[in-house]
Amino acid sequence: MTATARRHLRAWLLEGITEQSARHQGPHSTPPAEHQGHRWWRVMCLTGVDYFSTLGYQPGIAALAAGLLSPLATLVLIALTLLGALPVYRRVAKESPHGEGSIHMLERLLPWWSGKIFVLVLLGFAATDFIITITLSAADASAHVVENPFAPHWLDGENVLITLVLIAALGAVFLKGFREAIGVAVALVGVFLTLNLVVLATSVWLVLSEPVRVGDWWSAMTAEHSSPFVMVGVALLVFPKLALGMSGFETGVAVMPQVRGDDTDTYEKPAGRIRDTRKLLTTAALLMSCFLLLSSLATTILIPQGDFEKGGPANGRALAYLAHEHLGEVFGTLYDVSTIAILWFAGASALAGLLNIVPRYLPRYGMAPEWTRAVRPLVLVFMAIAVAITLWFNADVDAQSGAYATGVLVLMLSAAFASTVAVRHRGHRAATLGFGLITAVFAYTLVTNVVERPDGIKIAALFILGIVLTSFASRVHRAFELRSTGVVFDETAARLIDEVAASGPVRIIANEPQEHSTAEYRAKEYSQREQTHIPDGKPVLFLEVLVRNSSDFTTSLTVCGDEKHHSRRLRVAGPGVPNTIAAVLIEIRDRTGQVPHAYFNWTEGNPISHLLRFLVFGDGEVAPVTREVLRRAEPDPERRPRVHVG
Repeated sequence: MTATARRHLRAWLLEGITEQSARHQGPHSTPPAEHQGHRWWRVMCLTGVDYFSTLGYQPGIAALAAGLLSPLATLVLIALTLLGALPVYRRVAKESPHGEGSIHMLERLLPWWSGKIFVLVLLGFAATDFIITITLSAADASAHVVENPFAPHWLDGENVLITLVLIAALGAVFLKGFREAIGVAVALVGVFLTLNLVVLATSVWLVLSEPVRVGDWWSAMTAEHSSPFVMVGVALLVFPKLALGMSGFETGVAVMPQVRGDDTDTYEKPAGRIRDTRKLLTTAALLMSCFLLLSSLATTILIPQGDFEKGGPANGRALAYLAHEHLGEVFGTLYDVSTIAILWFAGASALAGLLNIVPRYLPRYGMAPEWTRAVRPLVLVFMAIAVAITLWFNADVDAQSGAYATGVLVLMLSAAFASTVAVRHRGHRAATLGFGLITAVFAYTLVTNVVERPDGIKIAALFILGIVLTSFASRVHRAFELRSTGVVFDETAARLIDEVAASGPVRIIANEPQEHSTAEYRAKEYSQREQTHIPDGKPVLFLEVLVRNSSDFTTSLTVCGDEKHHSRRLRVAGPGVPNTIAAVLIEIRDRTGQVPHAYFNWTEGNPISHLLRFLVFGDGEVAPVTREVLRRAEPDPERRPRVHVG
């Protein structure tokens, strides 16, 4: 490849990489202020391609998990959805109205590195949720392709190939650009729900026409389970396996910036957006609850239990089975096409969620390269992971459901816990007890799911391990960057710099930020003049850096000046001492037009331990690290600020 071709490829891949990328919603980018967004019901369709598409496979998974008790287990799931997940995410919409979701709520609770590491773990579970959504949905779409009677015979058994083609097509769409997501989502959701309504209405008519079917189901269920208490107990035990029927809530709050809200909304108080997002969440939950209950009853009563097993005609496609069986092959094929389309687009919704979350956190932590702020490189990374997951699970829907449910439940548990803490801080005792109970139920559901299907937590652990290792490797690699988004001098600092610059290059003595006496400042200046040969009579400035949170990677620097203890001082807070000093030196150079000189003392001790202190605490051996940061930031030695060590 020629150098020109490489430049064009790089420019295409990194198109749109800006600081704003850290706040975008992936391809569903936040509209500029002059744009009004979309009505809440249209945005509901965007999140609904993930949520509603689970009807394609949820009834079959429920039948496999609960057998004849599937409707009862689904009732438990609906109760948890309406009385647990819905109140939690209505609270998340209020507490985090700009698309950050529950992860941002929890990030604010934990300080320093503990908060960063906790967020990385949650990102691992979020990646599990969204990536498995892509692969599971594509795998189920391939099952609908293969089982369709009009599909070519050469597609028989080619589920993996079809799934990979669908994933590649999804990636190609995002690489080209994904601008009309909501319009497409509205059409797909409208058609899909209408066809499901026809299938379920037909099923209800069949059941009412032949009430003996209900009697047969009830007799078989009561023969299998001796008492109603046993039935309820079994349903409570197996319903965690149905947890993927609650997916979509996290996506619902992630797309909040797309909701129009009121004309009077402000960034600080988007009351209309919060109200309409709550409408979105409530409407979606009620619709899905009705469809889940009806589909569970219809498939359990009308489909023989053996047909749900792996390799059976209803495995992963129970409603499609009913469509073909009772409405004919033409309607069944139309249903298949609609299901394939919405399942494929559910992957698009999940990928959009990933492209929203990753640029928000990892680059800001310094735990990802700057190219992760761009959409296209991330799309290639996520598509490669999706291909690997598909090959690992052999495009098996049932095998992936455990990992999917694990990711969904962890995010819901984190949202419930964050909501509990939020209402507790506001002194709402009753709400605290309610959200605390919901948190306990989600914790039970998660633990049960992990015990029953440990493969889910294993997959999540791999995602977490990958994210943590690559994140910290990136942090170490980027530790020697300037790490400042801007340097501002207050009025006094600017005056002091200009006064010193009038006598030649600005000379800076790096000093500890603790309070000092006049004698200490004089001793420090005298030793530096003697050891590093600062010219006699030339004025100096003391620069003192306070590290408030070394786990932060970038920040805006405000340099404050004062004259105390008969010394001119510049004081600034930053994430790391060497990086902050280097940024201030470069800004002084740009302000005065002269290359400044900085003077340091050597630090006693092991250089390896000092390097580790720098990486963790932001200080350590300051002089050589400052010089290295300057070397990387300014390649021209003639313009690079000078570092002197005595």
